Amino acid sequence: MDSYQWYLVAVFGVVIAAFVWAAKSYNRLVRLRNRAEAMWAEIDVQLKRRHDLVPNLVHVVEGYATHERGTLDEVTQARNQAISARQQGGDPAKAENFLTASLGRLFADAESYPNLEAEPTFKQLQDQLQELETTIAQARGAYNMTVQAFNNSIDTFPGTLIAWGFSMSDLDYLGAQDDEREVPSAALDIPPAPASA
Repeated sequence: MDSYQWYLVAVFGVVIAAFVWAAKSYNRLVRLRNRAEAMWAEIDVQLKRRHDLVPNLVHVVEGYATHERGTLDEVTQARNQAISARQQGGDPAKAENFLTASLGRLFADAESYPNLEAEPTFKQLQDQLQELETTIAQARGAYNMTVQAFNNSIDTFPGTLIAWGFSMSDLDYLGAQDDEREVPSAALDIPPAPASA
């Protein structure tokens, strides 16, 4: 082989290596994006379950806490906004935070009604909602870790070349805005903090 043939072999080898690297990088990004989408779908299922429980909760509370009409209306409105945000492409995180805060106020108000708190159906719904909140929080954490891995991959060199070539952009994190969340400790069965000495 003369030098020209070696040159062609070297160039061909570099092209093949670059293609293999690009294919592996692209496939990794696609897997991360698909995993994030699957995790979001699971979160969406849990949110829908929560939305389905709210009317039952409102119905039970209405029977005991007739003076809490404003809170009940707020919970119903928050649920409707959350459903609307899911279906019409609004801001689902903000709507879900509003629903969480409204439910927190409802559970706080329920503490004023011992008969309501003793009602088995209310307790069952409260437990189901608490379990859903825990599941959603865990799923949100896993989703955000996958989003972080994806975003890091497309924001750093050389992954940014693949992302640019295939028009991939950062995924959004799911977060809860602390200033909008107002879940009382009674709703989550959190014991009071011990008094400092």
